[in-house]
Amino acid sequence: MDVEPTKLSAEDMKALMKRLGGEEGLKRFLRGELTLVEGRKRDFPIWKTLRLGAQKTAADYSKALKAGQNRSGEWVLNYLGQPAFQCARQETDVDLTVVSVGELGFEKGALYSQVVERALALGLELCPAEVGPALRLAYGDQPRGERLIIATSHSAEAGADLDLFVMEVSGGGGLWLRGDCGPSDRYWEPDRRFVFVRPRRA
Repeated sequence: MDVEPTKLSAEDMKALMKRLGGEEGLKRFLRGELTLVEGRKRDFPIWKTLRLGAQKTAADYSKALKAGQNRSGEWVLNYLGQPAFQCARQETDVDLTVVSVGELGFEKGALYSQVVERALALGLELCPAEVGPALRLAYGDQPRGERLIIATSHSAEAGADLDLFVMEVSGGGGLWLRGDCGPSDRYWEPDRRFVFVRPRRA
């Protein structure tokens, strides 16, 4: 059956790409690696409201991360210097929520692609890459033992293996922003906790 082509505006395409996790998410969708499923929207609680754009450049973030107790791996600092990393042009607030793999309905764990797919279906959005360093700077009271994975869409530019920001506190008290591998076929245990954007309700 022939289907009439739908004319989408630039704003429609922008919204679609955002829902799919940016350009890389759209490519994965077209390759058949990401599928959309219907899901009942859930009212996830706001964990933190984070301001983006306070640091104007990647160099500003690198300098800020090196100050105080903040620690960053070599991959993070290299990634911040790549064109793929962009800061918000204007200061803007985003609401974040933290959800575990198990809370998304995967009691025995799931692949990263499944985690993202379920989160999007439930109404969440992937984080802009800027959330990684911005949250590290803002979350100075992170408790030891907590490990948060920032669900972002910058895997293609960041590298084949290390493509997710991870926040944790070292035994010596250092506030770390690290890189960890997050390919679509990586398996995550049900207790692993991811940070997503909780869209604001109209």
